[in-house]
Amino acid sequence: MRQTPGETTEGSTERTATASHTPPDAERLQRWRMVLGADGSDSTGRSLTGQDAAMDGALDALYGGGTGKKPNGRGTGARSAGLGTSAPSVARWLGDIRTYFPSSVVQVMQRDAIDRLGLSALLLEPEMLEAVEPDVHLVGTLLSLNKAMPETTKETARAVVRKVVEDLERRLESRTRATLTGALDRSARVSRPRHRDIDWDRTIRANLKNYLTLPAPDAATTTAGETGTAGAAPTGTVVPERLIGYGRSSRSAKKDIILCIDQSGSMAASVVHASVFGAVLASMRTLSTRLVVFDTAVVDLTDQLDDPVDVLFGTQLGGGTDINRALAYCQSRITRPADTVVVLVSDLYEGGIRDEMLKRVAAMKASGVQFVTLLALSDEGAPAYDHEHAAALGALGAPAFACTPDLFPDVMAAAIEKRPLPIPDKEYQP
Repeated sequence: MRQTPGETTEGSTERTATASHTPPDAERLQRWRMVLGADGSDSTGRSLTGQDAAMDGALDALYGGGTGKKPNGRGTGARSAGLGTSAPSVARWLGDIRTYFPSSVVQVMQRDAIDRLGLSALLLEPEMLEAVEPDVHLVGTLLSLNKAMPETTKETARAVVRKVVEDLERRLESRTRATLTGALDRSARVSRPRHRDIDWDRTIRANLKNYLTLPAPDAATTTAGETGTAGAAPTGTVVPERLIGYGRSSRSAKKDIILCIDQSGSMAASVVHASVFGAVLASMRTLSTRLVVFDTAVVDLTDQLDDPVDVLFGTQLGGGTDINRALAYCQSRITRPADTVVVLVSDLYEGGIRDEMLKRVAAMKASGVQFVTLLALSDEGAPAYDHEHAAALGALGAPAFACTPDLFPDVMAAAIEKRPLPIPDKEYQP
């Protein structure tokens, strides 16, 4: 059975219109024929025409027969369809799938074509890059090919990456700014606030120890002009000896943020999202943001944060992992521990010194640093990670968990305010 990337909504108008005039049993057989591929024509007795046939051809080129094995592991006979390694045929196929399928399905099929058919080398050709549908996974593939990319392709590749980055910025920037601005204002509390700046909730909680019970009025002391009632329950009040208020906005940095990003090949999507968030955070005057990427070496890309595309092309996906060395560098750049948030984005497969890594995390937390460990910063679901290291960090009070881009602003706001982190569903956590 051919495994397809999913049922589509766009590009299927013709099939939907035809279905309304097709008997239910015949339509069911026709759908089974699409699922089974060319091998299902005999068992279903259906032949495809028009757009259905064209869609089936595009699917069969990727998921159908070929020499060796099919995706499901069964042997195949002679190849009847496929993409081969011909740039013109691949470019034509890319145009076909964009015609017949919605963008979300196109991205899945492109990713499968790169993984199943080894088409990475073709992405080094400008004509191919102009034909693909840009997405985060494609950006990761391009970054992994960066060093092998010819000069004639680099400008086209940068344009593809920039389109994805700009789309992410539009989706993430406004909410990130709003969430963190509120958190920064709340974290900058003062002890002598103006009346309109008083945080009444925190002021009341901080002064509950000063609660005074007032005696109830009795008949002997209540005058005719008063409203007291004899035998009424006693009342009380909180004496606010200490006021807590919000600080006024300041142009000086209130918090230092250090993003420490694992750039091993498995973290490609996380690198893309972290670079975009790094650029957004760096644009906020009340934050001092540093971006550090690492494999077995450590590179500080802070001076490129004004352009996340430059940041991404400054990374080198692949190689080993030395988290301990990266944290040692970050630790050396901390000057205000109580006002610093360190965010480690890594799957925690440590190639360095494990015990030293854990000691550094413990030392940073003891000095007042807010330490956050994200096993992934992407929409890809439950990540693969080193469970032993994740559990060890959790025991230090630095729980490790996967985070979607939409949740990241809330995580950062909680870290800035030193509140418990909004950890997602425990089912996907260590």
